[in-house]
Amino acid sequence: KEAYDRLKSEVKASHILINIEHDATPSDTLAAYNKAKAIRERALGGESFEKLARELSEDPSAKSNGGVLGYFSALQMVYPFEEAVYRLSVGELSEPVRTKFGYHIIKLEDKRPSSGEVEVSHILVRGAGEESKRSIQEVYNKLKENGDWDALCKQYSQDPGTKDNGGRLRPFGPGALASAPQFEEVAFSMSKPGEVSAPFQTSFGWHIVRFEKKIPLPPFSELEEPLKRKVARDDRMSISKSVAVEKRKRELRYSESDEVMSHISALADSSLIKGEWNEKDSEVDRGFVLFSVDGVPYSQGKFESYIIEKQSLTNVSPSVYIKQLYTQFVEESLSEVEDLRLQKTNSEYRNLVKEYREGILLFSIMEKEIWNKASEDTLGQRSYYDNNVKKYAADLRVEARIFSAETKEIITSIKNKVLSGDTLKKEDLKQFKSVTNMRAFERGEHEAIDKISWTIGTHEAEANGMYYLVEVKNLIPPGNKKFEEVRANVISDYQDKLEKDWIVQLKSKYKIKINSKGKKKAIMELTSKDRF
Repeated sequence: KEAYDRLKSEVKASHILINIEHDATPSDTLAAYNKAKAIRERALGGESFEKLARELSEDPSAKSNGGVLGYFSALQMVYPFEEAVYRLSVGELSEPVRTKFGYHIIKLEDKRPSSGEVEVSHILVRGAGEESKRSIQEVYNKLKENGDWDALCKQYSQDPGTKDNGGRLRPFGPGALASAPQFEEVAFSMSKPGEVSAPFQTSFGWHIVRFEKKIPLPPFSELEEPLKRKVARDDRMSISKSVAVEKRKRELRYSESDEVMSHISALADSSLIKGEWNEKDSEVDRGFVLFSVDGVPYSQGKFESYIIEKQSLTNVSPSVYIKQLYTQFVEESLSEVEDLRLQKTNSEYRNLVKEYREGILLFSIMEKEIWNKASEDTLGQRSYYDNNVKKYAADLRVEARIFSAETKEIITSIKNKVLSGDTLKKEDLKQFKSVTNMRAFERGEHEAIDKISWTIGTHEAEANGMYYLVEVKNLIPPGNKKFEEVRANVISDYQDKLEKDWIVQLKSKYKIKINSKGKKKAIMELTSKDRF
């Protein structure tokens, strides 16, 4: 909802950036912050923000644009930057704002209602020379003489992605074309469908734009789901997650040692970022309690075991990576205790967890005792087939392959080729919608098989709007199917046999006792009208 509310307006901002790595040391971070703070003081003292941006900003584009970012809206900048901009008044300067790029000093230049999106088409002639300029002017003159837009676009435009569809671009909003602000400015200055701009230049070359339509901001109900997906990938999610984690810590009586950072920092070395860290490298006390959750202590030894299990190759520094692992360890520990607490206090959840665990256990046992045996025991499969061969008997069958197509002409053409002795090529086979390889078919197994006469040769058939070519190679007399043909069925039947044998074995080994009163009570509860 916050993102949607911000989409209702657009902001124009300038910024000055001081670069700082996300894993910078505290001293480097402080130095960058102080540098940004000093620049802000100079701007507040009356110096030109644009001049300061050109001279001091470490954003490479600031040298040419004076730090001006143009108009943009929600979900176009990293969240801390967006958050700071939308809290400013026009003309106000922000305090230094930390993002993954560094520290920013932000100035809000303007704020206006949403312009929505525009949809335009364009003709592009690449290059900045006189020849490109003459070429685009020639196109413009032809358009003024009522020349056909689509034809001229196809002939002259050098945008391969759009020239064949009339130069149509996807709808875009302010700030979407940061690399071509002139294009955006022209597109948003137009309002009449079919209106054509004069030629203008961007970093891509020369353009002529035709306005197609304006698309206002849709209602929240239409944007809610797309916004949820975008927000899930946005920095907002990590901030929301941090707030949620802090809330859980309070609810679960999380308590952390004052010495925790020194202890975990001592574990970080170069082997950690290679995924090769081992507890033998640690010289600190494994029994030291890093934190407790709801009275449950979590020692350094447990964290070290977690590191060994979770570590992987990474390109961040060991000091940053150890903190990331520790954060994960804390969050998983919170979930672990939360789960235990919920099982104690919520019988429905406790029963659900019990059912889930028992289901996993049953699956593992069934896999070991029945499913794997049935699929891997080839001698057992063959023996079962030999002892039950009559289960796999078949009536008269045909050995055939089936070709399907959407028109009768394709079927007839290919049939004539086959009858004349020609070998079917890849080009022939591409005409078919599907090809079923040569195999045995029974009555009722395929609609095309049921439509033809069962004689050796090539047959045509039509069923449910599709056309078929059926090549019958052989007639298979009634009899038992070969093991290879029915192996999948044999495995399934053999599996059923193993399961029944196993249940008989369990019943003979373990005596079943039924609680009659409990059974009666359960039946009454399950059939009670109040339940529904």
